[in-house]
Amino acid sequence: MDAVLRNLGTIPCLRGDRCADPRCAFQHSWDRKPDGAGPSASIGHDGANDAAEDGADGPRKRRKVTAEPAQPNKQTVMTAKKPVSPPPLKRKAPPAASPTPAHTGSSSHQTTVSSSGKATTTTPIKATSVVTHSKVIASKPTPPPSKVALPPRKPETLNPRHLKAAAPATHDFRFKALKMLHDQLARLNSELKKDATQEAKSLVLSPQELIWMALDIEEKTATDKPSIYHNMIKNRIMNYKRMPTTKWHEELLAEKKKKEARDNGTDNPKPKSTLGTPKVVKTGLTPQQEVTFLSQLQTPITTLAQWGYVPTAPTEIDIAKARAGEEAARGWEVCDRCTTRFQVFPGRREEDGALTSGGQCVYHWGKAFFPDRAPGNVGRSEKRYRCCKEAVGDSIGCVKSETHVFKITNPARLGALVPFAQTPPNRLAPKDRAVCFDCEMGYTVRGLELLRVTATSWPGGEELLDVLVHPVGEVLDLNSRFSGIWPEDIANAEPWTASGGFDGGGKGVGFGEGGRPKKKKMQIVSGPTVARDLLFSLIAPETPLIGHGLENDLNAIRIIHPTIIDTVLLFPHNRGLPIRHGLKMLMEKHLNKAIQVEKDGVVVGHDSAEDARAAGELVRLKVAEQWAGMKAKGWKLVDGAFASPEWVARAGSAGAAAALVGGGLSEEFLEEGEAE
Repeated sequence: MDAVLRNLGTIPCLRGDRCADPRCAFQHSWDRKPDGAGPSASIGHDGANDAAEDGADGPRKRRKVTAEPAQPNKQTVMTAKKPVSPPPLKRKAPPAASPTPAHTGSSSHQTTVSSSGKATTTTPIKATSVVTHSKVIASKPTPPPSKVALPPRKPETLNPRHLKAAAPATHDFRFKALKMLHDQLARLNSELKKDATQEAKSLVLSPQELIWMALDIEEKTATDKPSIYHNMIKNRIMNYKRMPTTKWHEELLAEKKKKEARDNGTDNPKPKSTLGTPKVVKTGLTPQQEVTFLSQLQTPITTLAQWGYVPTAPTEIDIAKARAGEEAARGWEVCDRCTTRFQVFPGRREEDGALTSGGQCVYHWGKAFFPDRAPGNVGRSEKRYRCCKEAVGDSIGCVKSETHVFKITNPARLGALVPFAQTPPNRLAPKDRAVCFDCEMGYTVRGLELLRVTATSWPGGEELLDVLVHPVGEVLDLNSRFSGIWPEDIANAEPWTASGGFDGGGKGVGFGEGGRPKKKKMQIVSGPTVARDLLFSLIAPETPLIGHGLENDLNAIRIIHPTIIDTVLLFPHNRGLPIRHGLKMLMEKHLNKAIQVEKDGVVVGHDSAEDARAAGELVRLKVAEQWAGMKAKGWKLVDGAFASPEWVARAGSAGAAAALVGGGLSEEFLEEGEAE
C-alpha cells in the first residue's frame, strides 16, 4: 500500500496549485525538485543509483516527465527553503520595488497571460519617474577635485609594507632597519616638542604620523634603489642620528610648505633667473693698451707639464716607444666614460665591420659635485651628478651610447698620431691684437680628435677663423652635447676656400633637425695639420693666445705656443689644480652672463665661437681688476705706457724715459730699478 501511495506522488494533481488538501497524495509544483536535482540528474551504471535518489524502495526505472504548457515570462523566485512557482494566474502580481538608476534602460512594461489566454500588458512603474530621477542625478554639479575631501589615511603598524617587486632584503633586516629609523624620528620629534615656540609645536608629529613617515621612507628606498638598499637605509638612519633639531625643524617646515603649495596648486612655479644685470667691463684703457697690458697676465707653461700642458715636443725615441706600446696593446683601451676595458679596431674588424667591442656604454655625462648646504645643515651634503641629480653610487649611468670611447693624454702617443709643432715666426701677424682660441673635439678610433677650430680677435671679438676638421680616424661619437657638432653639420659642410670668409661662427638662424637651431654652412678642411697652418697664419710666437683650459685645445691641434693666457689660471679654484672652475660658472659668477645653455630644453651643444669670446671677456675683467689695483699702488699711464711708482717719483730721469719707449715695461727699466 505504501508503494502505491508513493507512486501517486508522481502523478500531477488535477486541481493543480489550487489544491487545498494538506494530505493530498498527488504531485504539486512545490513537491518538485529543482532542475538537475531529480532522479534524472544522475545516471548510474545500474538501477541502484536511481534507487539511491528516490529511496531504497523507490522505482528503478526512469520517470516519464510530462510536459507542461510554457508560460510566458515565467520566473522562479528562489528562497532559502525551496523553489516557489509563480503566483496563481488569477492573483494580482505584487507591486515591484522601485528600480534603481542602473535599471533605467530596461522596459517598464510587464506582459502576463490571463485565465482566458489573452496577453495583457501592465505598467507597474511609471517610466517617467525613472527618467526624471536620472535627470536629477545628472544635473547635480560635480564638486572640483581640489574640494573633494580625501578619505582619512588608514592607520598602520610598524611593519614593512609589501612590495610589488621582489624585496631587496629579508623581512627581518627590513623590520630592524624600520625600527631603528622610527626610533631616530621619534627622538627628533620629542626634542622638537620641548621647543617653546608656537611654530615648532605646530610641526610636532603624532605617533601614527611618525609611523607613516618611517614606512614611507623605507618603502621609497626599497623601491627606488633596491640594488643598494642596505647601504642607503643605513646611511639614512645615520643621517637622522646625527641630525640636530634645527635641521629637523627645517625639513618639517619645508615639507609643510610643499604640502600647502600642492593644495593651492602653486607647487610648480616658473623658474626665475638667478643672474643679475650683465656686467659691462670697463678697463679705462684703449684696445692697444689692453693688448700691451696682457704681458702682466701671461703664464709660462714650462712649469705646468704635470697639469697637461706640453712645453716641448716629444722626442722621436719617445714617439717610437709609444707606437710599440700601441702595437703590443692590440687596440685595448679604457673607456673615458664608464672605465670599461674594450678593444678598438681602426679600419674596422674584418669579421663584422665593427669599430669597437664591449657593447653599449652606460655612463653619467655630468660631473659629480656637492650641492650647496642649507643654512644650519651640519656635515657635508651628498655628492650628486650634474646630469641627472642622482646621488653618486645610485646607478651606473643615466645615458646609453652605442660604443665605448677613449682619450689619449700621453704627449708621445699624441705626437705619434699628429706631430707637435712650435708656433713659427710670422711677420704678418698684427701686433696690436691678441687671439682668443677654442677647439671642439670628438671621439674616433684614434682617441679624442680635433673637429672644429675657432679663433676671434681680442679685444674686439671679430671672427678670424672657424672651420670643421676631418679627423684621422673613423668617428665613434661626435660628442655633440659638448662639441656642438652634429652629423648634418659635417654632411653639409663645404670644402674650405681662402675666399670663403667667416660670418658668425655657426650661430643659429632658425631651427633645423631635432629642434636644434639652424647653422650656416660651415667649411671643412682635410685634416688637423691644415687647420693648424690656418691658425699659424694668424699668430706669431709673441701673440697672446687666450682661452679656457688651453692645454686641451693646444694638445688637440698639436701646437706648442709660448705666450698663453688661460682663464683657468687667472681664476683658480681655491683647492688648486687639477680642480678648476668651468667657463660657464665663471661667466655667471663674474659677469652675470649665461653661455652653453639649452634652447627651449633642446641640447644644442657648445659654440666654440661663443666660448672663445667668453674667455676674452673674462680676460678683460681681469685686466680691469688688476689695472685698478696697480693704479691704487701708484702706477700711471704716461704717453700710452705703464709707469711704475718709482718712475713717477723720478720722472725727469732720462734712463726712465728711455725705458718707456715702445709703450711697455722694458726689462732694462726693471733691472735698473732693482739695481738702485
